[in-house]
Amino acid sequence: MRRWGLRILGALALAYAAAVGGLYSAQDRFIYPAPQTRHAPAPGFAATALATEDSLVLQAHWRAPAEGRPSIVFFHGNGGSLALAAQETQGFVAEGYGVLLVEYRGYGGNPGSPSEDGFYRDGRAAMAFLRAKGIAPARTVIIGHSLGTGTASQMAKEFAPAALILLAPFTSLPDAAAEAMPFVPARWLVRGQFDNLAKVPGLALPVLILHGNADRVVPFALGARLAKVAPRATFRALAGAGHMISMEPEVQAAQLVWLAAQGL
Repeated sequence: MRRWGLRILGALALAYAAAVGGLYSAQDRFIYPAPQTRHAPAPGFAATALATEDSLVLQAHWRAPAEGRPSIVFFHGNGGSLALAAQETQGFVAEGYGVLLVEYRGYGGNPGSPSEDGFYRDGRAAMAFLRAKGIAPARTVIIGHSLGTGTASQMAKEFAPAALILLAPFTSLPDAAAEAMPFVPARWLVRGQFDNLAKVPGLALPVLILHGNADRVVPFALGARLAKVAPRATFRALAGAGHMISMEPEVQAAQLVWLAAQGL
């Protein structure tokens, strides 16, 4: 019996190791599902191209600001698209803000493969696009939702925009993975970091963080923890709200009210 017990334990250990190895190998499929539909611009937007520092040309959608209005740079979540991003930012469009909807490498028919470093390159291409339009970081608001908060916080660190808005953010990708998969050593398996917790404390600019307390994708506790380390953070907890808070009219309205309070 003891020998059979050891064999069973050995078999279970091998199965567990194989499962963990499979998760490690396939992690990019989960982190970057990368929808491939190429969307036409929403009304008021025009298709444009972002040239990255590693020679990729990415489709993006752009709407110029009304006179006196700042411009929004929007980084959508890992399962998002330009079409969805247009819905997530329609409140800003209605108020005359400029809006640049960034599509990542490997998404929406764009060339390249998704990665943390690649997303940062895509973000820099977006900021360079605005600079070429004569729009300085001081007239720019960077917004990220979910995985997009990782790129948004990196761009805020590098370019010091007028403000940063993080919707359903995590402290880091390994932290989010560990919460989602407590049965495996997820923190050690994830290659990408998107370490918001390391970046946000150094931001000397106003930051708005909104998070639903019923979020089942990125735990509410991660957003609340991130807000505590941001020197100039405003934190809004949304009772009963899930992960896609960026689609909610009340959330879009709350962002507009907060921006107005910042003089933006």
